[in-house]
Formats: sequence, C-alpha cells, structure tokens
Amino acid sequence: MQLYNTLSAEERAELIDQAGKQRLTLSFYAYAKIENPKEFRDALFLAWNRLDALGRTYVAKEGINAQMSVPAENFEVFRETLEAYNFMKNIRLNVAVEHDDHSFLKLTVKVRDKIVADGLNDETFDVTDIGVHLKANEFNQILEDPNTIVVDFRNHYESEIGHFKGAITPDVETFRESLPIINEQLKDFKEDKNLVMYCTGGIRCEKASAYFKHQGFKNVFQLEGGIINYAKQIKEENLESKFIGKNFVFDHRLGERITDDIVSQCHQCGNPCDNHTNCENEGCHLLFIQCDSCKVAMENCCSAECQEIIHMSLVEQVKLRRGVKNGNKIFRKGKSDKLVYKHSGDSRAKIEQTVQLSNIALSTFKNPTAIRQKIKIKKTLLGKAAHYFTKASVGLFIIENKELNVGDKILISGPTTGNEELLLEKMLVNGAENTVAKQGDKVTFALPFRIRLSDKLYKLNT
Repeated sequence: MQLYNTLSAEERAELIDQAGKQRLTLSFYAYAKIENPKEFRDALFLAWNRLDALGRTYVAKEGINAQMSVPAENFEVFRETLEAYNFMKNIRLNVAVEHDDHSFLKLTVKVRDKIVADGLNDETFDVTDIGVHLKANEFNQILEDPNTIVVDFRNHYESEIGHFKGAITPDVETFRESLPIINEQLKDFKEDKNLVMYCTGGIRCEKASAYFKHQGFKNVFQLEGGIINYAKQIKEENLESKFIGKNFVFDHRLGERITDDIVSQCHQCGNPCDNHTNCENEGCHLLFIQCDSCKVAMENCCSAECQEIIHMSLVEQVKLRRGVKNGNKIFRKGKSDKLVYKHSGDSRAKIEQTVQLSNIALSTFKNPTAIRQKIKIKKTLLGKAAHYFTKASVGLFIIENKELNVGDKILISGPTTGNEELLLEKMLVNGAENTVAKQGDKVTFALPFRIRLSDKLYKLNT
C-alpha cells in the first residue's frame, strides 16, 4: 500500500499545470469518537490519493480537521469518501471564496493527540454542550445588539488583516492562549451579555463555546462555518458584510479577500497593505506583511540581515542554520523588532492582552501587480540527476520529458542543492557534443556546484 507522497511539491505543481483542470480549496471538521485513528488515517490517505486530493489533515480520537485541494471533477466522489463514515453524514464542506490550483501540493494526513491544540482537559466538561450556531444573517443581527460582545478566536497575524467590526482580538499566537485571557476579561459579564465568537472555519469556536458555557457564561453563540461560510452566505443572500478585509488561510494563498477594505499596513514602510510574505531567508521564514515596493527592495526579506544571508552561497547558509530550530516559525512567529509598523501583537498591546484593531479602511484593494505573480515560476520538468563527477565538476542527467536545447535557461532543484539557475551553453548527449537532447538521452555538462541524486532538472519558460 502506498501511504506516502511519491512526488515533490515541484513535480506535483508541474502535473497540475499540465492537467489544466480546476481544483477547489475547501476545509471541514467533525468531532467524533474514533477508536483507531491510525487505521482511519490510512484509509483516508488511500481513498484521497486515488482522487488526486491534496492537503493537510489531522485526525485524533476526538475527530478530524482538514484543509484540502480537490479536483473539481472529483468533488462529489470526495464527499462520498467522507460520508462513508456515519459521523460525517451531510458534513458541511467550507469551499473557499478564492481558488488557487497550488493551494496545497502534498497530501498529509497525520495522527495527533487533538485536532486543535486547545490545551483543555476534555474530561472536565461536556464538549458536546456547545453554543448556539448562527447563520450570516443572524450573526449580523446579534452584532447590532448593544449587549453583545464579539470575540475573534484567531491569532494576531490572522485578525490583523481582517476582522469583524468591533471585535475583541486577543494578542495571542495560539488558540489555547486566548481562552484564559477572554475568560478573565469577561468574567463580570457572564450573566447579562451575549458572548459571540468566530474563527476561520468554525472548529475553534466549537470547543471554545462549550468551554465558556462550562465557565458559567449564559448566552454563548458562534458563527456557523466561520468566516469562510459567512463570506459565502453574504454573497448568496446579498447581505451587508460586517467583516472587513481579508480572511487569513493556512495554505499557499495566505489569505482570501472578503471585502476590498485594506485595514493593515506594510510592516516595513507603513503603507496600506494586507499581503503576507514568508521571509526568503530559510533560516528565518518569518511571516509578515509586505507591500510590493518593499518586496522588490528587500527581495522578500524581513530585514537587511536576512537580505545579506540570501546572497551567501548555499553552503554558507546551511552552516548558519545548523543547530537552529526553525519548526513552526512560519505561522507562529509573526513578530520581530525589525518590523517597525507591526502593531497587532506588539509589546504595547501586552498591557491588556487584546487589541482593538481599526474598523476603518486605510485603503481599497486594487488588482495585484505583476510582482505578486513571481511566486509562481513557470518551469517544465525535464529529468533527474544520475551522477556527479567530482574531479571534473560535471553533472549527469537523464531526460525523461520534453527536450533540452543548448541556450535554454535551466533550473536544478533539490532539498540540499536548493534552487540553482544557469544558462546551458554546452552539453554532451550520450557521450557526444550535441545541441539537442530528447527523452531517454543521457546528458552531461559542467556545473559550478555539486548536485545530488535527489535533484531535478527543469527548463525555465520565458
């Protein structure tokens, strides 16, 4: 049985481009008692792998939490793989507002202790005694009630680019941090206020609403299906959006636009912006907001120090990273003293542990400029590395797809080699000098760096 990915992210992206078929990005969750999570995990992987479904899924004894990319033509069959289990009959699938064929490039199904790291002892309260679910129209109405307190149960980097007007936005990096903070701050309003909560897709509020009812809050409500489902409903029913800005999502897109309001700033220059970037320096990978101008000037980096590092040789960069733990920085860090205009989540907000973010747009969204399209490099997979002749500094490749020509701009990519681009000026094809190499040919040419057997050869399309 194949219970693992056999293709790299680059290879998968290439196949998706070649297929040219629409993919849907979606998410779902379900709380249920699962006796054997490992067996459940394996069954899902096998079923989804056959459907070319990609994404990140966590399963535990308490249920399932998934974010997926599924070919549109396989959507209904994918639903059937879920509804084969009784606890997922008629499950709500939160289909994204915006779609990107490359939102996920691998299929990952992991067994965890919990499907959301909430830090709660589920044995101490009834996790099924949840708050009242509200649809978009009902949610809009209760927000108008002066006795309503609305709380954002997402993290600071999520709420910073978009949130409901007037919401309390805890200054936290994890969901588990927000629970005691909100419980303490709202302890005097348990009897007479409506505690209304929301998150991205609903899963965090599902547990939080039960927790707060257990803590003595009498009127607990939650947005059904989270921001994703809310955005879908306001569009279908032509309702006013009480949410302003973008909804942060945990895939390649890093956000989907709900309204044209831009409520955040570039962390480097202060201009209105709500586009997240991961620092180009692999030893940092800080998540921060960066405008197009700073993206060009700083080369996708968060600081001058990181910009210097990306210009070092790959060997020097690896030496700097050696022994440094970089685990979850991509979505956890989001804070740095180098980010002058980072307001949500900074030390000044620690006084009250919550931030009242702006309800007024700083700017209005315009169509993205070409610089954002640089994320997706147009390339064609040609073949793989077969050998490296150390003394001669020559690499041997086997052409498995298309053809290679002298004069082509090529990319050699691998986990250790990184991404190395060069112009092919001369090559030997099956031992003789030639200008064209076709499928099945063995190609050798000089290289200014070492290659590994895990490396892939691509042609860059101009």
